[in-house]
Amino acid sequence: MEPTETPDEHYEETENDTMCDYPDLTASRTVFSVFLMLIFILGLFGNSVVISTVWRVRRKQRAALLYIGNLALADLALTILLPVWVLQMAMDYHWPFGVALCKIIGFVDLLSICASVFLLTCMSFNRYLAIVHSGSLLCTTSHIYASIAAVWMLSVLLSTPALVFCTTFDEPSSNRTYCLLDFHFVTTSAHQASLLYAGVSLSLSTLVFLLPLLAMVVCYGLISCTVIRHFNTCRKGDQRKWQLLKVITTVVGVFFVCCIPYHVVRTVDTLLDLNLFPATCAFKRSLLLAYPYTICLAYSNSCLNPFLYAYLDLRFRSRCLHLLQLKKYCQKPTRV
Repeated sequence: MEPTETPDEHYEETENDTMCDYPDLTASRTVFSVFLMLIFILGLFGNSVVISTVWRVRRKQRAALLYIGNLALADLALTILLPVWVLQMAMDYHWPFGVALCKIIGFVDLLSICASVFLLTCMSFNRYLAIVHSGSLLCTTSHIYASIAAVWMLSVLLSTPALVFCTTFDEPSSNRTYCLLDFHFVTTSAHQASLLYAGVSLSLSTLVFLLPLLAMVVCYGLISCTVIRHFNTCRKGDQRKWQLLKVITTVVGVFFVCCIPYHVVRTVDTLLDLNLFPATCAFKRSLLLAYPYTICLAYSNSCLNPFLYAYLDLRFRSRCLHLLQLKKYCQKPTRV
């Protein structure tokens, strides 16, 4: 998601759009703000509990939870930014916080998204190695640490353009300042700037969504084949492995259910900006109305994971309740 784009300002009027009567999004903006604040409250609480729980786990048992802890950290960073975007919407998308904060928030937002996707990909690949190639040397704690470090470094690299291109733009006619991606200092041509924006947008969707999706589909396809072959011969000692697989599979599935609508709408809109196919005013209005809700759905993923862990994994739920000093209200979990 890129909050540097606003659903209203995202659709700039062109010669082909002058005859289209776009709807008022004030009501959607209100729902959008309320929903983001709810995500902020749940995400701040849930991800903080997950990080604290993983940190308190004994070092020998922590390796399997390292991905979950780092995923919660990425989700927490994304969640913390939400009140800023809500405040910006309340001010009719005016940005009063200056250029530096515009760049920093744009960078952290993209960094969190990249890290979340790549961590989910690593979790899927780790489960593939643990189940399909049981005993693989790549499943050791040192390799897990190395993969997590690589994820954060790659995420920083891919997020660097936000530091370069995110800036503020003053609009004298409305007396407002916007925080957005601006390529005009690279080129003076509006058309070339639009092409650059489209190129960056499609590249990020490919690198941060499509390719990880394909990698995870392959991993879980191979895992499914193994599970089907060996399901009846599964030893009791392997039950914890299958339990963790169920948790990760669900988390990955929920992630893509939440994010697919946003990426579809975003990609279609980018192709429209490039005039690659014609579209009716009704279609453009539908796209505009759907845009803020797909953003809400995508952001909601950052607060859902902690509750999925607690629901699917009794041992993890017990640890969280112990951290919150609610252990006495928790039924003793069965060992898996």
